[in-house]
Amino acid sequence: MITAFVDNTWAVALIQAAVAVAAVMGVLLIARRYGVTLLGEASWSMLRGFVQVVIVGSVLAVLLQGPWWTAIIVLLGMFAAAASIARKRAKAIPGAYRLILTSLLIGAGSVIVVMALLGVLDAKVSNLVPVGSMLLSNAMTACTLMLERLRSDIVAHRADIEAKLSLGGSPDDCVAPYVETAVRAAMIPQVNTMTALGIVFIPGLMSGMVLAGADPVQAAIYQFVVIALILAAGGLTAMVAAVLVRSRFFTPAQQLAVRDA
Repeated sequence: MITAFVDNTWAVALIQAAVAVAAVMGVLLIARRYGVTLLGEASWSMLRGFVQVVIVGSVLAVLLQGPWWTAIIVLLGMFAAAASIARKRAKAIPGAYRLILTSLLIGAGSVIVVMALLGVLDAKVSNLVPVGSMLLSNAMTACTLMLERLRSDIVAHRADIEAKLSLGGSPDDCVAPYVETAVRAAMIPQVNTMTALGIVFIPGLMSGMVLAGADPVQAAIYQFVVIALILAAGGLTAMVAAVLVRSRFFTPAQQLAVRDA
């Protein structure tokens, strides 16, 4: 409908963005009537997201023409930014930034490197950066979900954990059930995505490849590969973060140190 009145592609893109923002604002205003106050945070997030993605698009327009090693620089910057963003959701955890960055580098980073070396991911900037960013963003979400869930479960079961500690249980054994639950919860979104692939939704990467002229079946297979790698990166990142964070909930004397807030 928009293209029937506007011919300029830049104008069409801006109008589409404005309509999308209006849709979100409408939902947030409705939610506000039910006591869900996200209008300010969501508005700032949309503004920030729009500016960021336009800047990244402009940078990529230049970098995508460069040698393969420029992908490493871009992805390392994304890793640092992802850890900084995730840290805000894990303020109560000591050394959250370093922990999250380490988890992302070992988890998502190793998946990206290994898959590129094996040739599963094409070692080109135009492929590594977009696909790597998808793996990284989902790994960041999985890491954040795991940390939040693990901490909340430990706080909720503080009495049980302290009782086990008093009976001689090791810190790792005392929190093992909650680590398992937290990692499982962090992986559920990716598992659900894999389950719904092709039935509930057709992902954007596959749609873009088809629109670009690729064979639909080949596009579908490649989309499966990407979703599978997202699951692997997210799961590995969550597990690494769980291993690294366990000891931070206890003092050197093996006493529970987590605060309720």
